[in-house]
Amino acid sequence: MNLQFWQVVIVYFCAFAVTMICVPFTIKIAEKTGGMDIPTDNRRVHTHPIPRLGGAAIFIGTMAAIVFAMSMHWLAGGKEPISMMKLIGVIVGGCLIWLEGTIDDYKNLKPIVKLAAQIGCASVVFAFGDSIGVLHNYFGTGAGNFGLAGVTSYFLTVIWIVAITNTINLVDGVDGLAAGLVAIASLCIAYVAYIFGYYPGCLLLMAVAGGALGFLPYNFYPAKTFMGDGGSQFLGFMIAALSILQPVKSTTIVAVLIPGLVLALPIFDTLFAIIRRKINGQPIMKADKGHIHHRLMKAGFGQRRTVLILYGMAGVMGVAAVLFSRGLYVECVGLVAVAFLFLVIVLTDRNKVRPELKDPTVVIRKENGTENEPEDK
Repeated sequence: MNLQFWQVVIVYFCAFAVTMICVPFTIKIAEKTGGMDIPTDNRRVHTHPIPRLGGAAIFIGTMAAIVFAMSMHWLAGGKEPISMMKLIGVIVGGCLIWLEGTIDDYKNLKPIVKLAAQIGCASVVFAFGDSIGVLHNYFGTGAGNFGLAGVTSYFLTVIWIVAITNTINLVDGVDGLAAGLVAIASLCIAYVAYIFGYYPGCLLLMAVAGGALGFLPYNFYPAKTFMGDGGSQFLGFMIAALSILQPVKSTTIVAVLIPGLVLALPIFDTLFAIIRRKINGQPIMKADKGHIHHRLMKAGFGQRRTVLILYGMAGVMGVAAVLFSRGLYVECVGLVAVAFLFLVIVLTDRNKVRPELKDPTVVIRKENGTENEPEDK
């Protein structure tokens, strides 16, 4: 069965509309239950308490669209029929990661607890059959889930899902940034899935895009609500799990490379943050104001223009991913080079040719004994 454009539109608008309808209710619930983001340190860019349960609306909208597509039997077509067991694993894992993130929004869970929960949710996805399974071609198909191939596949699958989940969580630091980046990534990967005939993957990612964009009008600067960890972890988890649910070509590794290209900006920002914090002797999970969006705002661009600049960079990488999927490698490399040039401009100033990683204020705070406790982002 060929996928019709109107089916794509319906799934997208189902997620978009349900999310938009639910957001005002999540704002009221947050105000009544204490689910507020209160600016208690200088790393936050807002100055007054803001509700942070918007992730619940994204979760409901995305899942509603997925369930609708399943009920209409639209996920049965395409070049390769989707495995319902794998999809159920993604849905169960998505529900659990949203629940963990929502609890974290209220209780501020310790980083080790969050990591353990993320590994558990990723393990659920693997247990239901969704995995980076191309390794079986090298280690032998007879190895099974308990052989070398299965163990290696498990670790790579969990690392992939946990890494992308935390990547989206970490970039959720400016109004509208995480929702916009997720929408761009989902739309690009969905388009790649569509042009190669993997229609179920296209519809599922359109549901994620609809949920993210349905939340964006309430989250773009000045934000009326935040998605919280419940929303950012859910969106990151769904992109990671859905990107390996169906390969966009003959091997799953390509299905990982393409979302890796699309998400290159937040992935780079996360890796840069890890390196920066290690050099400064800070815990990896400790929050700071050295992210790319913070640097742009420090340069005087403001929240709106900062987010739009990063949207543009993510869009360039998204187009590069599409070109890569079509075998247009020279064009892909050209766009990646342009995006890298923009990153160099953002990370350096007119007096330096290399990014500044060492933060002198950290040494001063340590000497004065005013170092704060580690944050969870």
